[in-house]
Amino acid sequence: MTLDAFDAIADPNRRYLLEELRRRPRTVNELAEGLTISRPAVSQHLKALLDNRLVSVTSKGTRRVYSVNTDGFMRLNLWLDQFWS
Repeated sequence: MTLDAFDAIADPNRRYLLEELRRRPRTVNELAEGLTISRPAVSQHLKALLDNRLVSVTSKGTRRVYSVNTDGFMRLNLWLDQFWS
């Protein structure tokens, strides 16, 4: 099942991940430290955010570092902005 961006951000764990990534880029292990879910579950949540282009990932050696993808949020922002006109 494919989620859309609004479904992706509806999950509280994903919102937590986004809030943490807004502060600074982090690895899965760093993100998992603040959650009561497993590291594999964090990876699954990050995949949903990646699929919707809300986060991006870069490789640094053996580590994968996740960060917020502002372009993905621009799509959400454009959709929401239509309600303010």
